[in-house]
Amino acid sequence: MKTLVNSKLNYPVDFKEMMQRFLLKSKMIRHLSQSIALKNIIAQEAMNTYFQPIYDVKSNTTFGFEALNRPMALKLFQSADIFYEFVGQTDKVFLFECFCRNLSLVRYHKKWLNYNRKKDFTLFINIHPNVLLDKNYHSGETRALLEKLNISPEQVVFELTERSAVGDFEEFARVLSHYRSQGYRIAVDDVGSGYNSLKTLIYLKPEFIKLDRSLIQNIDQHKTQQQLLTVILNYAIESGTKVIAEGIETKSEYEFIQSVGVHYAQGYAIGHPHEDLIEGKKPLL
Repeated sequence: MKTLVNSKLNYPVDFKEMMQRFLLKSKMIRHLSQSIALKNIIAQEAMNTYFQPIYDVKSNTTFGFEALNRPMALKLFQSADIFYEFVGQTDKVFLFECFCRNLSLVRYHKKWLNYNRKKDFTLFINIHPNVLLDKNYHSGETRALLEKLNISPEQVVFELTERSAVGDFEEFARVLSHYRSQGYRIAVDDVGSGYNSLKTLIYLKPEFIKLDRSLIQNIDQHKTQQQLLTVILNYAIESGTKVIAEGIETKSEYEFIQSVGVHYAQGYAIGHPHEDLIEGKKPLL
């Protein structure tokens, strides 16, 4: 194996070890650069906020919107998913979540004021379960902002991703009860993706179940997916929970979920995420 000699200490340096040190240093520099970028994004509010419509399949009207925040520049991150994965590995999760939540509310209110039909939509805001459990989080801050914007808590749904595993279900259920008492509602995202069991639904008792795209894709053609959907719908009927099918991209998918009693639909066939409030439409193709 090729060996180099350290001129100062006069001992051999293995080339592989030297490369490992170099890669470690490069990784540390990149992490530092990404941390600085995250800090600047928060300070400069360098995020785009998009609103994707959630469509009532029975009344053929727009029920609400999901707020989606994406960084304006991704030079140090290959994609938005990688960016959010990085945030989750830092000690800035709580700060970033609060930043995004406030940004979503303020920008939604601004868009709503410019919306000529002035409907009272429901706003779905993504939130990490650990933020609600964090003792440093004071729900009164969100409530104060809502009052300032003249938005009722009943119009806001905290959307919990099922990928974020909940450890203590009983404690989390207690925390959610506190938020419900203030008027907020709860949605569990990514249901049917396999990341968590139906235990999540049983303990958390969400007002909304959002079905993962992996369950909805071509569901009109696959019996197994249809059977799983039936199980979820039966639970929803018994518990008084509304079901939202995410990732609707075809007319066939839409017609199937409508025929079996799914309450709401979301996806590109209904409406793309947009910086303005653009209501959804029933798929034609």
